[in-house]
Amino acid sequence: MSDNDIRITPLMETYILHWGEMGTRWGVNRTVSQIHALLYLLNAPVNAEQIAAALSVARSNVSTSIKELQSWDLIKTHSVLGDRRDHFCVKGDTWSMLLTIVEGRKKREIDPILSMLRQCELDMESDADTPKQVKAQISKMLSFMNTLTDWYEQIRSLPTSSLVSLMKMGARITRFLPGKKS
Repeated sequence: MSDNDIRITPLMETYILHWGEMGTRWGVNRTVSQIHALLYLLNAPVNAEQIAAALSVARSNVSTSIKELQSWDLIKTHSVLGDRRDHFCVKGDTWSMLLTIVEGRKKREIDPILSMLRQCELDMESDADTPKQVKAQISKMLSFMNTLTDWYEQIRSLPTSSLVSLMKMGARITRFLPGKKS
C-alpha cells in the first residue's frame, strides 16, 4: 500500500467508529480500538502515517496507540523493501485475536484477583477478627476463580477447529453431561 491508498468507505467508517466506541466500554482507548479495527479491515501492512491520515488522528496518538496494541500482542511489525518506516498489521485470525485479548485481560485483571484471594486465604488462618461467614465468602470466590481459570487453561489449549465446534454446539453440549437425559 502506498501512502494514499487507504480510502475509508462508509461501511468501513461504521465498523471503525463502532469498534472504537466498544473499546471505550471495554476500558480501551478509542483511538487504540479504531486503529485495531482499521488494521483488521485492511488485512495488509500499513505505516503510521497512513493510519494517521486515514483516521484523521495525530501521528503522536497513532504511535502511542500502536505501542499499546503491541503490548497486547495484537499487531505485528513488517518491513517493506525500500521503505525505512515500520508497517503494521493485525496478528493472526479472529480466533487467535480473541484468545490473545482474553489472555491479556486474564493477566491484567484475573491474575491479580487470584493473588489477592490467595493471600486473603492465607491471612484467614491467623485472623480471629473476621467473621466465619466473610471468610467463607472469600473462599467461595477463590474456588470460583480457580474453576474459571482452570477451565480457561483447558479451553485455550484446544485447536481452533475444536473451539469453533464447541462454541457452535452452545447449550446442546449439556447432553454429554452425566445425569442428563438424551
